[in-house]
Amino acid sequence: MFGALSSFLPHAAAQTQHAFEPKEVRSWLMRIHEAASHRNFQGTFVVSAGGAVSSARIVHFCEGSNQFERIDSLDGQTRYVFRYNDVVHTLWPQARVALVEQRDLLNSFPALLQVGDDRIAEFYELSPQGNDRVAGHEASVLALRPRDLFRFGYRLWSEKMSGLLLRADVIGERGEVLETSAFSDVAINVRSQPEAVLQPMRRLEGYRILKPSFTPTKLEAEGWALKQTVPGFKQVSCIKRPLEGAQDAPAADGPQALQTIFSDGLTYVSVFIEPFNAERHTRSMLTSMGATQTLMRRQGDWWITVVGDVPTTTLKAFAAGLERRK
Repeated sequence: MFGALSSFLPHAAAQTQHAFEPKEVRSWLMRIHEAASHRNFQGTFVVSAGGAVSSARIVHFCEGSNQFERIDSLDGQTRYVFRYNDVVHTLWPQARVALVEQRDLLNSFPALLQVGDDRIAEFYELSPQGNDRVAGHEASVLALRPRDLFRFGYRLWSEKMSGLLLRADVIGERGEVLETSAFSDVAINVRSQPEAVLQPMRRLEGYRILKPSFTPTKLEAEGWALKQTVPGFKQVSCIKRPLEGAQDAPAADGPQALQTIFSDGLTYVSVFIEPFNAERHTRSMLTSMGATQTLMRRQGDWWITVVGDVPTTTLKAFAAGLERRK
C-alpha cells in the first residue's frame, strides 16, 4: 500500500536503510521535539494543503523553562498569535478583538511526542531516507510509515545540527502528498527577545477581550463512553467549552460543547459533542482539506463532529465507538 511513497523521497533508492528500532524511533522524534522547545529560531512557515497555501512568520524564544512564541499570519485577515508558556493571545487588529486562552502545549510547534507515548514504534515504522536541503539548511530525511489503516504516513526533514523540524509531509494511503508544511527561510539560534512577545500581550487597550471558559471534565462524567477504542489512540484531554460564536458567554449560562482529544503520540483526533440544533445542523457530511478530515453527523439528540489529520476510517471508528450511557 505504501510502495508509492518511495517515489516521493529524493534519495530513497540509493540511501534507504533498515528501519529504526523502537528506542531509535523515540530518540529521533524526541530530538525534533526538544529542538522546537529549547531552540531559538525565526522564519517563514508555509503550509500547502488541498490547493490552498498559507504562510506565517514564526518567532520562538526559550529562556530557562519559559517559552515565548509569536506567529504573524501573512495571508488573508491580519492575525497575530502570542504565546507565553501556556497563555495564548490571538489578536485580530482590524476587528479589534483579542482572544485570551490558557492552553497546554498540544498547540505548540511541532506537535510531536506531546503525550509521552513510548509505543509509537508499534504503529509507525521509521526509516532514514538520506539527506536533503531545506531553506538553505542540511537536513536528515525520515519516513514514518503507518503499520495499519488508522493513520497517515509522514516524511520529516530534521536540521542536522539542531534537530529542528524544517519540513513535514503528510502521506496518504496511495503514497500521495496530502499536505506539506515547511520553512521557506529560517534562522536558528537567534538572539532571544522575549519582549517582542510579552509587550504586545500587555497592550490590549481598545480591544474587545474574549476569555472563553474551559472546564476540565471526563467523557464518562458527561454521560458518554467510547465502547471500542481505536488502536494506538489514547485520550489526552477532555473539556467543556463554549460553542463557536459564544466564546464570551459565561460557562454556566452559555451553550457548550464537549471536546475530547485523542492522540497516538504523533497526530490528534478531536471529538466534539453538542446538543442537536436543527437550524445549525442541517445535514451529515464528510469533508477533506489536505490531510485534515472532518466527519459531522447526528446521533439521537446530539451532534457529533470528529476532526483530525487521519484517514476517514479513523474518524468513522471514533464516531461509531461513541455511546451515550445516561
